[in-house]
Amino acid sequence: MLRAPHVFRSSLALAVVLLAALFAGPLGAAEASPAAERAAIEKVVTDAYVDGVHNFRDPAAMRRGFHPDFEMLSLRDGKLARLTLDNWIKGMEARNRKEPPPKSSPDAPRETTAKFVTVEIIGTAATCKVEIWRGGKQLFTDFLALYEFADGWKIVSKTFYRHP
Repeated sequence: MLRAPHVFRSSLALAVVLLAALFAGPLGAAEASPAAERAAIEKVVTDAYVDGVHNFRDPAAMRRGFHPDFEMLSLRDGKLARLTLDNWIKGMEARNRKEPPPKSSPDAPRETTAKFVTVEIIGTAATCKVEIWRGGKQLFTDFLALYEFADGWKIVSKTFYRHP
């Protein structure tokens, strides 16, 4: 008597399980919803940029949310200028030595606020258009690019328009 059908059924069952795992993604991993991804991006931008730069001038917060290879591009007198994260933080630290930064705490009042105009996410890449406001006046419209790394979303570049 041949036992091939039993072996075939076991192999077929194993193949079905493996194909299901392949199409479902990593075992036990669930993809975040679009709303959860957007919330994660807005949190990084708020913590590292809006609060880290504008409200509390906190280099540690910037380092948590910006990628080390971050670069800001600005247009000055028709010429493109580049600013690295390290140089941006050095400038902030020099300002903090001259003028103490505001106290950073979860319940501290925010002088500067952000309006997230758009957040677009495709896979591990995202862009944000963010309006920066202080005292009822719009200061900047920022265009931020982010990538999702193993440790979360990081801001990798910025271009902006400074409102008069």
